[in-house]
Amino acid sequence: MRPFHFAGRICVVTGAASGIGAAVAHELARRRAVLVLVDRDAEGMARVAELARELGSPDVSAYETDLSDGGDRLDLAAEIAARHGGADLLINNAGVTLMGTFEQNSMADFDWLLEINLHAVVRMTKAFLPQLLARPGSHVVNVSSLFGLIAPAGQVAYVTSKFAVRGFTDALRNELEPRGVGVTVVHPGGIKTSIAASARLSGGDPGGEQAAQAEKFEERALTMPAEEAARQILTAIQRRRPRLVIGGVARAADVLARLTPTRYWKLAQRAGKRLT
Repeated sequence: MRPFHFAGRICVVTGAASGIGAAVAHELARRRAVLVLVDRDAEGMARVAELARELGSPDVSAYETDLSDGGDRLDLAAEIAARHGGADLLINNAGVTLMGTFEQNSMADFDWLLEINLHAVVRMTKAFLPQLLARPGSHVVNVSSLFGLIAPAGQVAYVTSKFAVRGFTDALRNELEPRGVGVTVVHPGGIKTSIAASARLSGGDPGGEQAAQAEKFEERALTMPAEEAARQILTAIQRRRPRLVIGGVARAADVLARLTPTRYWKLAQRAGKRLT
């Protein structure tokens, strides 16, 4: 496929109010893309949109949308089609996490996470698929995670969603690339975002153990600025790369999991390289 050029293209970004989503929006603006921001945080999106206009985006629109509500996204897709004529790039980035073991996780919390991290990715892709197929050279990006490559203890819900996003994206690529739509799965690891600090604490946290775990993770593991991750994602889109692993932690974990698929977590613990 030919390289993807961003100027003037209609780019939809979910989870756009902060973190990787906000950084991606700003990088797209620097490349003069038309931005469609999707998030539940209207105030955060307003700040992102203001800077995006200053950075050079010719048009920025924001859609306050709660991806945990279980609804389809056909109305959103139709509204964007009416305003812009359709989407050229869909970046499914929105995500949440849940602290605690599977025993501690309530089914309500587990379902909440799957609704945002997995079902929203599927529903957004389904809703925008007719537009993407109708616009030559379009592209889909689904953000998985380091935990779509490895499966640590204490992250069962998050791992379930991110491995599912990985599988969904790989299968989708095999269907869409022959029809001229590029598909990329992204596995970030160690990116400075607020996802750990804003994690839901399943079943309560009377002793503060889960909160302390999130703080420890943020201090030790989150080292790469979201802006650098965004630049790598846009380069991968431009070059039509099918898979992008971001960060030294993610690349090392990927190699270790390939070398010893059933023992990598024990080896990491023994070496004192806890990832959570």
